[in-house]
Amino acid sequence: MSKQLWFVENVNLFGKLCPHKFKEYASCHQFLNFKKNEYVYFSADRANKLFLIQSGKIKIGYYTAEGDEVIKAILSKGQVFGEKALLGQDTRSEFAKVLNSSTTVCPIEVATLHDLMKDNQNFALNIYKFINYRIKKLERRLEILMFKDCKTRVTEFLTDLSNDFGVVNKSNQTIEIEHPYTQKDIANLIGASRPSLNIILNELKEEGQIEFTRTKIILKKSLSVS
Repeated sequence: MSKQLWFVENVNLFGKLCPHKFKEYASCHQFLNFKKNEYVYFSADRANKLFLIQSGKIKIGYYTAEGDEVIKAILSKGQVFGEKALLGQDTRSEFAKVLNSSTTVCPIEVATLHDLMKDNQNFALNIYKFINYRIKKLERRLEILMFKDCKTRVTEFLTDLSNDFGVVNKSNQTIEIEHPYTQKDIANLIGASRPSLNIILNELKEEGQIEFTRTKIILKKSLSVS
């Protein structure tokens, strides 16, 4: 039986998928709704599903032996999390926590995804490309956290935002970035305090490198650390 493949390119995600798009799986598939601060899964939970965010935001992280929270990623609409289950991980090594007052996710059984991948080699290749992209992105973020000073962490994070969400404004040769993060989100992701982040953003603004509002950042020229 042939299946119609639904795999849409997204600026912040290699692709998105949902069993509801396939007749064979729609009838037995349900979306899950969560409230703010609820966990989709905990560390050490069984890993047998991936999740697609239909709406809201999800924080991915883990706790150190001392009980400190380390945030690995903050994901929003259209993005996938829990993908290590597809690589054979039996139990979760991280938690997934809801940041919005209302968040809806689409659970995808690993067995279901395997069936879809077997039927379409291009689909399977794209899935693995996405996972490779996600792993490299997390590795880069951890490297920045460990070895860069605070201002460099901010500028490199803004560069990543530009790659993920940036749109070139040809009239004035700037890059406009509409993103899903709050200042608190960004501060957590780069391992900085909100006051420190705000100071650095204002420094970059005074240097003529950026303009910013709550939901938009405009890169006026290539970011550099003086």
